[in-house]
Amino acid sequence: MSTTGPILACDQVRRLDHLAMTDYGMSGLVLMENAGRGTTDVLCSLGADGPVVICCGRGNNAGDGFVIARHLDIRGHAARVILWSDPIELAGDAATNYAILRKTNVPVDVFDGAGDWARLQTLLDDAAWIVDALLGTGARGEPRPPLDEAIDRANAAPARRLAVDLPSGLDCDSGQAAKHTFRADHTCTFAALKPGLMRPEAKPYVGQIHVVDIGVPRPLVERMTTER
Repeated sequence: MSTTGPILACDQVRRLDHLAMTDYGMSGLVLMENAGRGTTDVLCSLGADGPVVICCGRGNNAGDGFVIARHLDIRGHAARVILWSDPIELAGDAATNYAILRKTNVPVDVFDGAGDWARLQTLLDDAAWIVDALLGTGARGEPRPPLDEAIDRANAAPARRLAVDLPSGLDCDSGQAAKHTFRADHTCTFAALKPGLMRPEAKPYVGQIHVVDIGVPRPLVERMTTER
């Protein structure tokens, strides 16, 4: 597990993203593209053999998942997105990357929470990897239905599991795990480590940590580590 490098709390991460866009002129789409592509690099280095199922919510974490699916497809890997949101509820950069993904051959299955659990189970059981792009660093408390059951079913599947930024259900700052928390074998976190990932009680959920460079200039990351 990687335990070196700067550590940024949830509010610092939000400010880091904001300043990267306002002070450095980096668009959110560039940051999301770098995050998704960097995560794909890690996944491929681990052996993305067999179908990769990317479970997406509706925020920027989902947008990262859409980018991952596209880059897996570019590299010839079988990828499928399970979207736990009505596509019309997607906004901003996530909506843009969803629109791009729909122009590719990557299949997208939309689950509205009505409970087609048998279909979900088949997709998860056939996966070699399950990627968690459901909830981001700003999520707090217990995942709501139907994500709670989706997380439990992903944990019970035989696939290897990778979390995007942090496992859904895990608190970014405290490392406290909800009752329904994704249990990752690997976690790709962006720009810097998060304090919650480093807590001893979080270890069963985060697995091996990979800090993914998303292109944020080093002086800005260093600045964030000194601001409170």
